[in-house]
Amino acid sequence: MRARWIFLLVACLWLIALGRDRFDVWIDATILPPLVVETSVEVLDRDGTLLRAYTVADGRWRLALPPDKVDPLYLQMLLAYEDKRFREHSGVDLRSLARAVLQAAWNGRVISGGSTLTMQVARLLEEGTTGKVGGKLRQMRVALALERRLTKDQILQLYLHLAPFGGNLEGVRAASISYFGKEPLRLTPAEAALLVAIPQSPETRRPDRAADRAEAARDRVLARAVGEGVIDADEAEAALRELVPGLRKPFPALAPHLADRARAENPAASSHVLTIDGPLQQKLETLALEAVEGRGDRLQVAILVADHASGEILASVGSAGYQADLRQGFVDMTQALRSPGSTLKPLVYALAFDEGLGHPETMIDDTPMSFGTYAPQNFDRLYLGTIRMREALQLSRNIPVVELTDALGPARLISAMEKAGMHPVFPGDQPGLAIALGGVGVTLTDMVQLYATLARGGVARPLRYRMDADSVEGQRVVSSVAAWQIGDILAGLAPPPGAPSNRLAYKTGTSYGHRDAWAIGFDGTHVIGVWMGRADGTPVPGAFGADVAAPVLFQAFNRLKSKLDPQPPAPASTLLVSNAELPQPLQRFRSRSAAFKADADAPAVAFPPDGAEVELLPAGLKVRVSGGTAPFTWLADGVPLVVAMDARETMLALPGAGFVTLSVIDAEGRSARAKVQVR
Repeated sequence: MRARWIFLLVACLWLIALGRDRFDVWIDATILPPLVVETSVEVLDRDGTLLRAYTVADGRWRLALPPDKVDPLYLQMLLAYEDKRFREHSGVDLRSLARAVLQAAWNGRVISGGSTLTMQVARLLEEGTTGKVGGKLRQMRVALALERRLTKDQILQLYLHLAPFGGNLEGVRAASISYFGKEPLRLTPAEAALLVAIPQSPETRRPDRAADRAEAARDRVLARAVGEGVIDADEAEAALRELVPGLRKPFPALAPHLADRARAENPAASSHVLTIDGPLQQKLETLALEAVEGRGDRLQVAILVADHASGEILASVGSAGYQADLRQGFVDMTQALRSPGSTLKPLVYALAFDEGLGHPETMIDDTPMSFGTYAPQNFDRLYLGTIRMREALQLSRNIPVVELTDALGPARLISAMEKAGMHPVFPGDQPGLAIALGGVGVTLTDMVQLYATLARGGVARPLRYRMDADSVEGQRVVSSVAAWQIGDILAGLAPPPGAPSNRLAYKTGTSYGHRDAWAIGFDGTHVIGVWMGRADGTPVPGAFGADVAAPVLFQAFNRLKSKLDPQPPAPASTLLVSNAELPQPLQRFRSRSAAFKADADAPAVAFPPDGAEVELLPAGLKVRVSGGTAPFTWLADGVPLVVAMDARETMLALPGAGFVTLSVIDAEGRSARAKVQVR
């Protein structure tokens, strides 16, 4: 050992004797390892707080850390303990090296090391060893070359990135987060001393495996810090009483699904700043776990929160637990195609209001009816007769919304969804009336986008989750009046049991077979969507949106804010009247084709049927009317033959054989026709 250090001293002296010019050429010719160190990809929230980090290629945690982002106390301790003349020497501290060699020669063992921080960086860059003279000489040469190519702060930053802290931890920031659960910008003296001590022997001083050795090494650093005047004796005494952490803490992993998406969309970026509110994200991830607790091992939940004015996504919970379990937690259910159930109904009503087909106070029928071969039913298989459109939406009746969709046309509904920024997927080539009841594939993000549009007065604005993404004004989907009317109707819904009556505008939905339970709502500033179901799409017996998803929606708003922001006032052009005060065409719903369709109780020529050949009897032609209101008037080719007759059957005296058009008019002026051939 003694001979090795004597040889090292002689070698150093020989290097000096080479002559400055040759020495400079030799140093400048040094082939350096790559000086760009790979650091973990980071995903940050809107305030710059770490949401999630990814390990580097070899599975190590190595997070970027400039010197101005670490506690100055740590840097003072580091330099006092490792390299007091770091700012003065040129990579090799000959005084320290000579002292170390002489101490080793005198004592027969190493008393103090002679390596500078720059030499340690050289070793870490090349992953070299310190036990052989050749390795030490190589470190010295690389250190001298580094000092010529980098600034002191750049060299220090390399150390902050590469210093080993046991296991797969590299760098001060990774160690601080793992051992202390915090960024290294604010460290206690005990924490700073521990981070100085561990890299000298990272595996034997790991706090999570050898807390006693880590503590002893930390205490030596504290003693040196007192001796160098970095801290005083009282601070050191308090630091000595601080416990060494015995366990590693997990790295932050908030918004994992969204973080994965951000990284996949821009894999070259080392940092991604999202619009996510970190504390809110944490609260809602906790809420998601609570929502599925005790409900079996397959029920899943997703929650999405956005500021509907800016379009910024503030929280995105893709599942209750980012893990490979029976819930399929790795699947981002904010992006999964699902059936929206009744949550599309507000859009149908808004479009109908805009088209002049109705008003919140317009009466509409909730009775059994067919639309060609399609015969929808209400969820409860009950019918309420004639009700106001306001009630029809609040009670989520199926028949009225299908009537409105039939009047609008399914293509109009699909077009509005796409204008709102949604990406609907429907079976077959042409959408049918069933889309109004959930017969279309949408995502939770789609639905939050739609409700954000309604909350913004009918104008869409694409949701965004990157802080650097442009805020783009979208298209107008419905008028401000219709959007306000929908918000007013939904705010009148009764809250779930135990939830506050705060006039949150919300709608629930349940898809066919209880596969999806939804609740989406908004106030004057925010919109939140909740989906619950199974990731594999299998039914959840008895799961209704109002029962399982709505309570989660109200809890999410409660964790977002203590009080809802008020909805905007009604636009000046809003018609705020009762049904009786509405214009006649708006008092009762009639589709655009209603003028060409007979009423259900309108008169009809029951005999002879249209197109029939009939025999003219001596008493005349027998005719009969069904429906309508007596008295009746019969005409043949426009000529009245019987006037104001109460009976539904009579004989018409015709002039002779041939083709004739029979007409019957009831007391309300409604008419029916039949063209027949008389023989």
